Amino acid sequence: MVDEQKSPRLGRGLAALIGNVAEDTNVLGQAKRVPIEFLRPNTRNPRKDFREEDLDDLTNSIREKGIIQPILARPLSYLRGVYEIIAGERRWRAAQRAGLHEVPVLLLDIGDKEALEIAIIENVQRSDLNAVEEALGYQQLMAEFSYSQQDLGRVIGKSRSHVANTLRLTKLPESVQAMVIDGRLSAGHARALLSVADPEQIAQDVLNQGLTVRDVERIVQRETQAAQAPAHSAAKTPKVKDADTRSLEQALTNVLGLNVSIDHRGDKGEIRIRYKTLEQLDHLCQRLKN
Repeated sequence: MVDEQKSPRLGRGLAALIGNVAEDTNVLGQAKRVPIEFLRPNTRNPRKDFREEDLDDLTNSIREKGIIQPILARPLSYLRGVYEIIAGERRWRAAQRAGLHEVPVLLLDIGDKEALEIAIIENVQRSDLNAVEEALGYQQLMAEFSYSQQDLGRVIGKSRSHVANTLRLTKLPESVQAMVIDGRLSAGHARALLSVADPEQIAQDVLNQGLTVRDVERIVQRETQAAQAPAHSAAKTPKVKDADTRSLEQALTNVLGLNVSIDHRGDKGEIRIRYKTLEQLDHLCQRLKN
């Protein structure tokens, strides 16, 4: 559990978080220009998907206007003059495609926990993370730094229920998570798939048949009803009839020319004779009278 008194940055947003870093650990310098080859991507970055079409748009924008917001980075202890990106890897990638030699960088002196916090907050505030990447980032903070769901909610400015529901997406099969990460499935589809019996199969149906989130929810409803049906209908399931009863039913059916069923209930029971037309009923009545 993260101690609030020891973590005053919780719940204050990216700007406040960076501001506190400046107070506590000193910004190494204002935004400065750094050779692009002196930056390294962060292996702990929660953002894993960098789509070509998105990078193309950003590359064109950078060619026209440059990088407006500095990339956040921190010094690498084992490589002098080289920096690890905290937030802004997409801008760094696009800058390379645009042919830039230098990029604006804001250098921070912070630890692993703060770096991961900033990476998640920056991406969530920009809506750059898909739902699964967001969930994996939360899971990483919980696993490595003992965050509770309540702590995470304060860090990113979301409710605890949002954190809990997002974390549930990590329970999906990896193949389904991959579909969300690469954009083939929406976050709504992913949440609905959590409740189906075979999420991988239904996920394929979504892709092949163009199922909507509502369609998946209907599948969940049908599966739930089917699972509950046996408990309600078990009492109505007829018992298997013995050979003598079936033989007697067949004999009466042959004599009357109508379908006859016999239902034993202890020493009692009933005989049912089914007719399809009024003529058959009239014929049966005549035979019973005689």
